[in-house]
Amino acid sequence: MTVLPKLATGLDVNVRFTGVSDFEYTPECSVFDLLGIPLYHGWLVDPQSPEAASAVGKLSYNQLVEKIITCKHSSDPNLVTEGLIAEQFLETTAAQLTYHGLCELTAAAKEGELSVFFRNNHFSTMTKHKSHLYLLVTDQGFLQEEQVVWESLHNVDGDSCFCDSDFHLSHSLGKGPGAEGGSDSPEKQLQVDQDYLIALFLQQQQPQGTLGLSDLELAQQLQQEEYQQRQAVQPVQTRAPSPQGRGTTSGRPAGERRPRSKPESDCILL
Repeated sequence: MTVLPKLATGLDVNVRFTGVSDFEYTPECSVFDLLGIPLYHGWLVDPQSPEAASAVGKLSYNQLVEKIITCKHSSDPNLVTEGLIAEQFLETTAAQLTYHGLCELTAAAKEGELSVFFRNNHFSTMTKHKSHLYLLVTDQGFLQEEQVVWESLHNVDGDSCFCDSDFHLSHSLGKGPGAEGGSDSPEKQLQVDQDYLIALFLQQQQPQGTLGLSDLELAQQLQQEEYQQRQAVQPVQTRAPSPQGRGTTSGRPAGERRPRSKPESDCILL
């Protein structure tokens, strides 16, 4: 009971890199055990990187930070190398979610189960629907967006999509943070229309016909466009004045021939 008042100010959670449900035991973690709420994270070491796995071992995050500091100041070159490898792991996984961790997380979560996902000192409500993971959207900017309820969790780069309460893809154009007004207000609808026109204009600036093409088809199309451009420029180049005609004083074009009916002697000036 002494832990419950602390929930308003945050929880002390320290992950271990060995499993999606592995955390260093703290009094705060006992709350999840008492309530029967699964607590997950996705910050795991890839087993295909044996050096990183050996450097991290079964340590928690706080223990790993202490190890890095100790190893970097050691006189043993092996310990220094191990510390640098561990430090590189933390830097390259600063998002606190790895692809190996995401795969393990998808396998560990149960279908339809409500759980808590910990990442970057934030706790999110997570569920699994049809073998896909979703996080409950709690950002204040989406407060007026009735069609935005869940956010997909399918990669480590943050490239996600929003869904409604039935896990159907949301097509709301005004779903970004900072959206104002009700869903039926004329001002909001006007803003949505303007945003749509801007998005359509930016899409039209991209090369047409390049979407969905293979590398070979794209190369052939670019080659054909280049050939057409050369054909369009070639007639202009053939009409350019000949360098040999720069010295003529008559009004005839440089490429025009003189009539041959007159003898060449008529052209001699005395």
